[in-house]
Amino acid sequence: MEMTVQLTIDCSDPQRMVAFWAEALGYVPEPPPSGHATWRAYWEDMGVPEEELPPGAGDIPESIIDPAGKGPRVWFQKVPEPKAAKNRWHFDLKVGGGRAVPVDVRAQRVRATAERLVAAGATVLQIREEPDMEFFAAAMQDPEGNEFDVV
Repeated sequence: MEMTVQLTIDCSDPQRMVAFWAEALGYVPEPPPSGHATWRAYWEDMGVPEEELPPGAGDIPESIIDPAGKGPRVWFQKVPEPKAAKNRWHFDLKVGGGRAVPVDVRAQRVRATAERLVAAGATVLQIREEPDMEFFAAAMQDPEGNEFDVV
């Protein structure tokens, strides 16, 4: 039996999250299925009732995909309530190269990625540097407050 994986993230602004996480993960906005100008047009053709399609839904992509086809699809589902508590999951963006790479090089890579993501709308919560363990990471939040790490 074939299985695919989709990660669904509840949010208040899918377009903002698409832009941020496409940048963070190296993904691209998912184009609508062939023959449809937008996802909204696709959903309407599929028979999704108008009352389930709020204004703007599907006019631009609300999901991102890995252009190499290796990673899961990520869908940003608009919900009315704001984020209320700490995540019970998070992304680890592994950019440092692992323990075979000198910690100063890993730190440089982590800092460069953190700076790029801050420019895209993220916030640095904490830089975690533990020289005795040769560990360096940045704890961050995306534009809607979801935590993730850059290691």
